[in-house]
Amino acid sequence: MKDIHEVLRRKQAKYAQLGKQIEALQGAAEKLRMIAPLLADEDDDLKDVVLSESEEETSQPAAMAARATTAPPAQPAASVKRGVAPRWP
Repeated sequence: MKDIHEVLRRKQAKYAQLGKQIEALQGAAEKLRMIAPLLADEDDDLKDVVLSESEEETSQPAAMAARATTAPPAQPAASVKRGVAPRWP
């Protein structure tokens, strides 16, 4: 059976550690509340940049498809021998 005082000491240490983590998280939450409006403004700017980049990317596949239709036909693949069973190592 474990010593009751040792168990109590460990529980109190864990409780103190959790208290410190809670305080740290509360401090981080306060800082995030202060900068949240700034992040929202940056997000709007980033959305504009991402939208303009995605419009460019959607126009590129169409140009590639147009080039592919005007390209000469590909050479036929080498003939495959039939009737020969593959050898297993």
